[in-house]
Amino acid sequence: MKLATLTYATALAIMLGWLLWIGKPVLLPVLAAIIAVYVLSEATIWLGRLPVLRHAPGWLLRLILLTGFSLALFVLGLFITNSLTRVLVAMPRYEGNLDALVARYAVTFGVEGEPTWLAVQNATINQINTADWIPTILNSLRGFGSTFFFIVLYASFLFAERTQFATKLKLAIRDPAQHEQTLMIITRINERVGTYLLVKTMINIILGVLCYVVLLAIGIEFALVWAILIAVLNYIPYVGSLIAVIFPVLLSLAQFGTLSMAAITLVALTILQTFVASYLEPRMMGRTFNLSPLVVLLALAFWTALWGLPGALLAVPLTSSVVIVLAEFKAARPFALMLSATGKL
Repeated sequence: MKLATLTYATALAIMLGWLLWIGKPVLLPVLAAIIAVYVLSEATIWLGRLPVLRHAPGWLLRLILLTGFSLALFVLGLFITNSLTRVLVAMPRYEGNLDALVARYAVTFGVEGEPTWLAVQNATINQINTADWIPTILNSLRGFGSTFFFIVLYASFLFAERTQFATKLKLAIRDPAQHEQTLMIITRINERVGTYLLVKTMINIILGVLCYVVLLAIGIEFALVWAILIAVLNYIPYVGSLIAVIFPVLLSLAQFGTLSMAAITLVALTILQTFVASYLEPRMMGRTFNLSPLVVLLALAFWTALWGLPGALLAVPLTSSVVIVLAEFKAARPFALMLSATGKL
């Protein structure tokens, strides 16, 4: 009996993974829209507390936030497209600075004429051709543009129909006890995921603003682009902030052609990341998600393998939702306890 159950569970997991893989074009914008609705729903509550809008009807608050969300994505898309075009135009200058830097250090270490060094240079640095990147970048931008469109579209309908969900659920589940349990699970998911995403978004905005000021003070070109990138990648736990720092550091190396400026950029951004991760984030967020660090890393690996960068961004909310659901069923509760950070749910 146990072997049969294990076999069925394994087959179900494989089938579910396969469905998630082939359903990425449809599921990804839908899940991203759901995540956006969580943030907008929590923001609606906060917006309603403002003295000016305290007595405003709910539909007006939702309309304001949805319009702002749509405009923000549209402006962000235009800004990123324009900035990437400018980056591509500046690429030849960056390549020249890197070539000069490499040549200077080759002379310093006395290896400029060594056959081994020339072979390494031909196999690495000389293989870089930014012209080959343009079609790939343009195709990626078109893909992101269509995804953003569907996210806004789905989020608009989900946000508009959110208030009717409880009524539909009551009509769908006639049994009062089962209805209450289902509603309680959904409410817990809404509260935990919504609070986490809203607070995390506020933290990332603060981090982005701080990084923008620092990059602007150092003199890094396209400072706003890298600040936005750092803020977005900070949604990915543990590794996102580290990956985000690499891009402006490499740009500083290409822009100035000196290791000292790259080191200054690295130290300054690392200090900001450390301040946010060790001081600001624990005080603003607390233990919103009771997930084991190992579980978070495994979830990142799983969702990234399935859906790439979007999967990494969605990994924590999706995994936390699964843990909440598992905790409500007696047979699955031990699994939820093992996935938690403290053993308490």
